[in-house]
Amino acid sequence: MSSRWRVVDLQDYSGEVHVASGRLLAGSQAFPLSDVICILTGPDTRWSSAMVAMAAKFDVPILTCDWRAVPIACALPWSANSRVAARHHAQARLTKPRMKNAWMRIVQAKIKGQAANLPEGAARERLIQLAKQVRSGDPENREAQAARTYWSRIFAPAPFSRNRDAEGANAFLNYGYTIVRGAVIRAICVAGLSPTLSVQHSNRSNCFALADDLIEPFRPAVDHLVKSLPPDTSLEERETKQALVAVLSLTHGRSGFTVQTAINDLAQNFAKYVEGDSETLRVPAWQPSRG
Repeated sequence: MSSRWRVVDLQDYSGEVHVASGRLLAGSQAFPLSDVICILTGPDTRWSSAMVAMAAKFDVPILTCDWRAVPIACALPWSANSRVAARHHAQARLTKPRMKNAWMRIVQAKIKGQAANLPEGAARERLIQLAKQVRSGDPENREAQAARTYWSRIFAPAPFSRNRDAEGANAFLNYGYTIVRGAVIRAICVAGLSPTLSVQHSNRSNCFALADDLIEPFRPAVDHLVKSLPPDTSLEERETKQALVAVLSLTHGRSGFTVQTAINDLAQNFAKYVEGDSETLRVPAWQPSRG
């Protein structure tokens, strides 16, 4: 379980959750609902309508997560004080120029993170320059140009082609991206945002299009971790999966924060951006720790 504002994470909690005197009771722990921003529940968490009613009284949403820690349902309070409705409306009204500006900053951060994964040389310098050339909406598709250079060098000297095949390094990358995507979805829901209303990715069947936008700056963290795995590593090994899950605990850039914290911050920054509280979207760029 995690901690003015607290996210109560009960995803791994097995047992009943109760409420009493404005507090959430889980086992031996108690959480004042006045200090809680969101409650995350897992497959083995048992709770009652009394908990839903008390959480609603304090404007606290309850997210039900599956075994991957991905939210699959949400109990939202019907309250005039909730920021959820305001933020959903703000997302729906977000103008095209602001969408394009947000996407520009996301792509810039992603390319900078990719450059940080490469050794000094021509390829890294090309990515640095491409990041500077990204314009609003990325009309020249600098993202794709950077990707061609990046994937040709990230696992050098071994040949590599990035695709969806679940083989070799691609299998590790897919697994790591899934872990990070789950964390992004959770952060989006906690921030009171609609995961379906995106700035770039669009697909009528994609419930988490915004997550596919906001995950982009964090993909290089997964790439860095996969690159560090021993050559004989197998995804069938439990230790390998544990190593990939640990991507969320890596130090993100010079801030000293973890990838998980950076994800949470980006979701909150995006919420402020869509409501007009921030003129520009602040997007962190990945940088591997040299320590």
